[in-house]
Amino acid sequence: NYAGVFRCDDTNRRMRIHAAFSVDGIKWDICEEDFKLVGADPEIAEWVYGYDPRVAKIDDKYYVTWCNGYHGPTIGIAWTDDFETFHQLENAFIPFNRNAVLFPRKINGMYTLLSRPSDSGHTPFGDIFLSQSPDMEFWGRHRHVMSKGSNGGESVKIGGGAAPIETSEGWLLFYHGVTGTCNGFVYSIGGAILDKDEPSKVLYRCGNFLLTPEKWYEERGFVPNVCFPCATLQDADTGRIALYYGCADSYVGLAFTTVDEVVDYIKTHDNAGPTDHEVGIR
Repeated sequence: NYAGVFRCDDTNRRMRIHAAFSVDGIKWDICEEDFKLVGADPEIAEWVYGYDPRVAKIDDKYYVTWCNGYHGPTIGIAWTDDFETFHQLENAFIPFNRNAVLFPRKINGMYTLLSRPSDSGHTPFGDIFLSQSPDMEFWGRHRHVMSKGSNGGESVKIGGGAAPIETSEGWLLFYHGVTGTCNGFVYSIGGAILDKDEPSKVLYRCGNFLLTPEKWYEERGFVPNVCFPCATLQDADTGRIALYYGCADSYVGLAFTTVDEVVDYIKTHDNAGPTDHEVGIR
């Protein structure tokens, strides 16, 4: 069986997060009630909004990070062991920050998090940073990881996606890149490999997008032209990866690849130009 968390907007467009369960990872039963947060300091316990949830299993707990409303967008963190009760921890940062994703194990004894600092508008800063914590409460050792603008598909901003996958080559990161066109933003999925021991160091960064809006459900919806990586499942025996990604902020897509295939593609197209339209996953 599978468990996860999903952003679900109500008919007033209030952004909320719900737990969900599945027997096959494809058809999901989403709980009617918002996910239940307990234990937070009253100062941050009041729910304002929440979106972009990500899950990472570290040791015997599942940690959820999300964009949490507290005088602007910041990073909320909670843990669960049953996906029924979620124990809310302190917000990781002061506003404004978005797109946080945890690494699935401690690195050099420290919890490690990717995020994208921003301002009060629609994230013009646009770069990914790494932060570490000894206790999941106090975050420091902030390091720059990647800048926007590596290729034409990432000229506006980039941000973390699914929890990084540990491979023999390093940490495999699916992230989103945004470009501006005469018809608005386009969100595509990019790929990079980070150093296993110092993940602020980028070993390879694909010069091409891995996935970009092409299907009708990626092009049409509440926010058109969006492919946004959210989560992955990996078969340790075969290396097969199931990538869950947001489509036009209206649907959840599912794409498949393998560790070997996508790592080879990223390395082969490292710093490549954006004119090669091969797609690494579909």
